[in-house]
Amino acid sequence: MPAFLASLREQRWDDHRYYHHSLVNQALHFVSATTFLCAYVVLFIDPALASLLGWLVAMTTRQSGHFFFEPKGYDHVNDASHEHKEEIKLGYNLFRKWVLVGIWAATPIPLLIDPTLFGLFVPHDGFVQFARHLGLVWLGLAVAGLLFRMVQLFVLYDVPTGVTWATKILTDPFSDFWLYRKAPLRLLRGETIDARLVEAARH
Repeated sequence: MPAFLASLREQRWDDHRYYHHSLVNQALHFVSATTFLCAYVVLFIDPALASLLGWLVAMTTRQSGHFFFEPKGYDHVNDASHEHKEEIKLGYNLFRKWVLVGIWAATPIPLLIDPTLFGLFVPHDGFVQFARHLGLVWLGLAVAGLLFRMVQLFVLYDVPTGVTWATKILTDPFSDFWLYRKAPLRLLRGETIDARLVEAARH
């Protein structure tokens, strides 16, 4: 257990110091984390609605922070190029995220072509039922994406690395909520880049 917790802390710190320099990105992660925490509660009541919240709000805000606001130049804080960070990223780097987002964006197509989705659903009657079916499909995609990368890490590294990464992903909303809770206020004060990362790298 101590080794697992140490590995989890290391993965969290690497994720923070490498990929969350922008306070816009951090603020969007705070919004994402808050939404994911709500979705976790709703998941036990209405899985389809929870999935729609997760993908349409939480994932959209989270990934837009990485895609559009996080600096892509040389990382002087960690003395690493963007290409190097992309290469060593354990989870979904930007390329893998684009692939996942592409699959997510394409998932309504088979449901429109075959409303039963190969017999999984009763054909939807109106937009609301279609959206609920789509939410369940997206929930399956989320589980598949998590398991797929976890198994890849089993092969590329070892089982503990994959399990630790999966645990990190599932618990990120809790840690991100706390870690980035002050980012919106710092943005309003005119800050754009987290200078505290520079200070942390010096020590």
